[in-house]
Order: sequence, then C-alpha cells, then structure tokens
Amino acid sequence: MARLSYLLRRGASYYARARVPLDLIDVMGKRELVKALGTKDENEAKRLLWPVVEAWNRQFDDMRSRRMLTADDKADAVWQHYAGTLQRDEQVRQSMPITVDIEAATARAIERVQREGIDISDPRAALDASLDVMVLKHRREFDAQGRRAKLDAMRKHLVEGEAALIADEVDDYIDRNKLLIDPLSPDRGDLARKMMRAEIEGLERTIERDKGDYSGTPKDPIVKPASGTSREQAAPGEGIMELFEQYAAENPKGIATDTIAQARRDVGSFVDYVGSTCPIHRMDKKAVREWKALLMKYPVKATESSVFAGMKLAQIVRHNEKVGKPVITVRTVNRYLAGFSAFCSWLVNHGYLDQNPADGMFLKKPKDKTTVPFTTDQMNTLFTSPLFTGCRSADKWRNVANPGNVRIRDHRYWVPLIMLYSGARPAEIAQLTVADVRQEHGHWILHVTTEGDGTKSVKTEGSMRVVPVHDELIRLGFIKYRDGMEAAGHARLFPEAKRNDRGQMIAEFSREFGRYLIRLEMKVGRGLSLYSFRHGAADALRRAGHLDEQFGFILGHTSATMTGRYGIMPQGMLQQRVELVNSIAYPGLDLKHLCP
Repeated sequence: MARLSYLLRRGASYYARARVPLDLIDVMGKRELVKALGTKDENEAKRLLWPVVEAWNRQFDDMRSRRMLTADDKADAVWQHYAGTLQRDEQVRQSMPITVDIEAATARAIERVQREGIDISDPRAALDASLDVMVLKHRREFDAQGRRAKLDAMRKHLVEGEAALIADEVDDYIDRNKLLIDPLSPDRGDLARKMMRAEIEGLERTIERDKGDYSGTPKDPIVKPASGTSREQAAPGEGIMELFEQYAAENPKGIATDTIAQARRDVGSFVDYVGSTCPIHRMDKKAVREWKALLMKYPVKATESSVFAGMKLAQIVRHNEKVGKPVITVRTVNRYLAGFSAFCSWLVNHGYLDQNPADGMFLKKPKDKTTVPFTTDQMNTLFTSPLFTGCRSADKWRNVANPGNVRIRDHRYWVPLIMLYSGARPAEIAQLTVADVRQEHGHWILHVTTEGDGTKSVKTEGSMRVVPVHDELIRLGFIKYRDGMEAAGHARLFPEAKRNDRGQMIAEFSREFGRYLIRLEMKVGRGLSLYSFRHGAADALRRAGHLDEQFGFILGHTSATMTGRYGIMPQGMLQQRVELVNSIAYPGLDLKHLCP
C-alpha cells in the first residue's frame, strides 16, 4: 500500500514533507519543506503528521495574504522605529529609581545585615548585602553606557553593511504589516539599513536627554513622519470590497449584471495591490497610478494560467518578467480603470472620497479601430460558409468550418443575422424570450428588455428599447423560427444560449466566432468579430442618409424611457422605426440561399 504523500521515511525515522507551491518558491527560497517527526513508528508518525502539514498550509495562506513592500512601507518603518526607540527610552526613564527608592533599599540592606549578623568587614559579604543598593544608584549610568555602546555598534554595522542588530525589528515590522519580501532581496537589506539609521537618530536623542535636552530633532533626512499610505485599517463595514457590494446592490446607473461582475473583479485587482484592509480614503491617485503601472505589465489570462497559480497581482507581474507571457492591451487596461472609476464616482457622491482618483488616468487609445465592419465580399463568403449552409458537426467548433449535412439553426445561426439587420448586441439577442418577439400595430418587433426573465440584463437602462424586425429577417424565416419555438413550449427564443461563470451571455460563441473567421481565412489579427455586424448596421444607417443622433436609440445609445421598459409605442412612432430599420441595406449581399 502506498505511503501518504506527506510522509517521508529516511532510514528508520519518519519526517513530514510538503512541496512549496510554485508561486511561493521565490519568496520562501526553497522547493520543499521537511520536518522530523521524532518517531520510528509509522502509526505515531501519521498522528503527528497532519498538525505539521496544517501549520505549513497556514504558512502558505499567510504568505499569499501578504503584499509587496513599497517605498511608503520603508518610510513608515523608519519613522515608527525612530518614534519607538524614543518611546521605549522614555518608559525606561520613568521606571528609573529615585532617591526615595534608593533610601528604602539602603534601609532594607541595613536591616538584613543586623538580622543575619553579616560581617561587613568581609568584602564579599559587604558586596552581597549592598549589591541591590549599588545597582539602583548606578542604574542610570549603566543604561546610558549600554545605549552609547549600542550606538557605536550600530554606526559600525551601518558602515559594514551588517544587519544583525536590527534583524528582529525588521522581521517584526514585516510580519505586523503582512509584507511579502524575499529575505535575501536588496529591498530587505535597504529596509534594514534605513531602520538602523532611524535607531541611530533615536539613540542620539536619548544621549541628549541624558543632559536634560529634549529639543533635538532628526538630522538624517530619511527620518521624518511618513506621508504616504499609512498602515491604518479600514473601519468595520467600510472595507473597499464591502462598499463595492453596496454600490453593486444600488447600481445607480442600471449597469448590466455581467458588467457589474467585471467591475467587481477590476476593483478586486486594485484591492489585491493595496491590501484588503486599506481604508477608503487611501484610494488616492498615487495608489491608482501604481496599480495602473502593474496592469500595463499584466499578462493575458493570468488567472487561467497554471504558471501564475495562487499569485497576487504584483507577484504575477514580477514572475512574468521571467516567463515572458504577452501582456494585456491598452484597451483592457482602460476597461479595468473604467469599472474602478465608476465605483469611485459612487464613492465621491456618497462622501467617502473628495475626488475620483481615476480621473485622468486612462491611457490614450490607439488610433486604429479595434473593430471594423465586414465588407460585402466578406459577408458573402461568411454566409455561404458551413456555419450557415451545412457543416460536418454542430457539436465541435473545429468541425463547424468543414462542409457537411448538419444545418445549424440555433443562436449561432440567428444572432449574426439579427445583428446584421438590427445593430443589436449579441447578448441582447441571445437572451430574448419568445414573448419578446411579437406584433405591435401589425409590425413584428424585438423588445430588448430586462422584464419577464430574472436572468436578463442590458448594458444600461437606455439599452431597453423596441426594435422592429427587418423585412429581410422575416424573408429569411425568423418569424417561422420564433413560432416553432413557441409551439415547442420554449419560453426562451434561444434556449441553448448560455451564460458563462462570469454571467456573460454567449461569451463562448463570441470567442469561437472569431476563431471561426480565422479558420475561414477571413481574419488575421484584430478587426473582425461578432461586433462587426453592429458596426456594419450603423454604417448602413448612415448610408441611408440618417445622422447618428437619429438612429442612436435603435442601437441602445440613448437614455432610458418607459417605452423601452414596457415596449408600448404609438402606431405612428413605431411606423417611423419600421422605416428606419428597413433602410438598413447591404448592396451586393446575396442571402437568397438562406431563405426557406
């Protein structure tokens, strides 16, 4: 029978053994932990093993909860150590014996001599009887000599680069503030040297106090009150993520569920950097600037890579300097900042912050467009491809690009076509219910709304709207498809369309559609995507002579209305929308082969 993986036998003795997690190897300086269990009996070893392993796991968790050392930490450590040195000196001075204490000790010594009949002519006996009195009389002198000796030793060690005299204080500061620092790193050495300089200044002040001079101030320029992020902790109920949940529950702008979820991760990334106990008022521009600098070096899909398993933001960035994974784009960095900035605006409105620290922090966007519309030739190629005309298999995306007899007629087929003739967002279409596609005043409409289904969401309140069904979609059989889903008893128009674990609707389809374009050799790099249909619809409306402000409501770019929420619209207004949507046309596009 195999032995427990944590149990190691060497000769006749047993040891506990555990591998250090990959993300902590650099920090802990070793790949494996081993500890003797002090027994040669296997059953006893098993009993003693798990407390050791659990202690190691707690140590790993503690290391992961730490944050990287910053310049603010060093400044704070210097001032705390200087102030602490003076505070301890004052406490010692207050405990020093005064005349009445010495007189009382002298009286006790005389009483002992008389009681015990001590022969004070014997030097050793006299010394023993008077020792306590002598210690009290010379205690101040002994203390002063000890401080002078330590000051001389500190100065010598500072010159030699030796940190033994300050090591315990450095370790204590690192542990109390849950900092992540390699024991052999230059940063730790720098912190030790700075704290030694702080203690040297403190000891010099104590020597001045020996002469009654309490007016001295530090001469070393680094020994000054820390002005950066302090080590204070957030008040109960006012942690950054606690307040974010209040913001998410209130959701003042009606942001979509998946957008709120994304913002939660964005703000969580900031908290990962500043620490979970950081108070709200310390969310300043300096902290945001430093966080942004890390994001600009943050690798793509880091949380999904085993290379960065268990690491925090700063650790990931540092480790990526070795592994060289590609980093996120300017657009993605700005997305992090956008979710964070919206939350900060709420904090300003509620009096937690005086100003939004993310203002002016966004990176300049590249001039080239990230999404472009399809050309007519590209659309003709796409709509005659296997996804629309017949593929080898509907189950595996790698087979969808291969011609075959399997006809896909679920959301993967209809979402691109509906986007083409409405400009709607893919998630808005994928979450439609059968009841959302209905007739009003003799016209078929799409009602983009959150009403009726608790899982539905829209990007903003203004995204809820009524969009007439384009005549071309009716010719392509969309209404027949809708009626078929109703006859089959389905409440949702596209029951196979799913949300991912982040709450994003058909995120997998959006990703696989881009890969499908690559398989068709239509796409190289960025540019074409599912959203190209939305851009194409906007361009088609412009070609028809409409201004952006005249069709913005069709795309969901306007403020919220009761019409959008409930889908009730006067006949004349609906007729105008019908004419607007039907003006979307693509000269040269041929879809006759898709008509039933």
